[in-house]
Amino acid sequence: MGTAADFAGFAESQALNGGSPTYQDWARGVAADPELCALLDTLPAPRRQPNLLFAAARLAGAPTGSWAEVRPWLLAAWPEVELVMRTHTTQTNEPRRCATLLPILAAIDGPVALIEVGASAGLCLYPDRYSYLYTSPDGGRTRLDPPDGPSEVVLPCAIEGPVPTRVPDVVWRAGIDLSPLDVRAPADLAWLEALVWPEHTDRIGTLRAAAHLVAQDPPQLVTGDLLDGLPDLVAAAPADATVVVQNSAALYYLTAAGKAAFADTMAGLRRTRGAVWLSNEGWTVLPDVAARLPEGLAPQFILARDGDPVALTDPHGRSVRLL
Repeated sequence: MGTAADFAGFAESQALNGGSPTYQDWARGVAADPELCALLDTLPAPRRQPNLLFAAARLAGAPTGSWAEVRPWLLAAWPEVELVMRTHTTQTNEPRRCATLLPILAAIDGPVALIEVGASAGLCLYPDRYSYLYTSPDGGRTRLDPPDGPSEVVLPCAIEGPVPTRVPDVVWRAGIDLSPLDVRAPADLAWLEALVWPEHTDRIGTLRAAAHLVAQDPPQLVTGDLLDGLPDLVAAAPADATVVVQNSAALYYLTAAGKAAFADTMAGLRRTRGAVWLSNEGWTVLPDVAARLPEGLAPQFILARDGDPVALTDPHGRSVRLL
């Protein structure tokens, strides 16, 4: 697929299903614009992602109107936008995903050593510090708080299936990322906010609240490639804790060979350390996982435990359907 096809596909899949008419309009505009596609083609392939372009443009001050308004601004500001795209990566750190992971994570016995690959700023490493508000299909609402009381971060989530009754006992946490972000740094927090889609203003409030909480007790974040650095992190985890390795919208950015290598790494860590793998990725990211789903399900993110699908989730943590 070329750049135009990538943006056209983004418009009719992620932007459409993710509820962003703005990004759908922009992506359609780029797809039909040979001049913009030619500029994007001067970048390395991993730097041509729609999310990266749009977040970089917004960080640089792009208007949030129609593509007809944005296009002339983008052409004039291209050197600045290009610099952001070359120096940043797509590192959306959506704490609401904790609400979709929690039903599976809370069912794991014993103390947990939680590790996230593609951790960004580590906001998803604190499922035990957030409060949750689950809404069932019948309209019932269940609030779940940490043991020491309500959190300043409340994560709303629609749920189909059993509602979790506790938060996990996380005794150790760490993350790995090619370029970890620090929520205490204004520039890093500004980038995290730019990555939130324009219409999702509620996510900005959640992001800021989670960033404030995490800034008071920053996680251990290691700079490195997840394929190389994960075994060392697992080895550093407490021996008496269950190691849980989680990833959300992180493996999408690996090649097919990289995804296979990561799955092999996790299989080895399950054998040698008893590690549990929680993967929350798009429908097409792990074909072997998708192939295990019942027929007739609408494409969403797939939450899997050790490669077996256990739930369908909204990419931004708004809903979870347990299988």
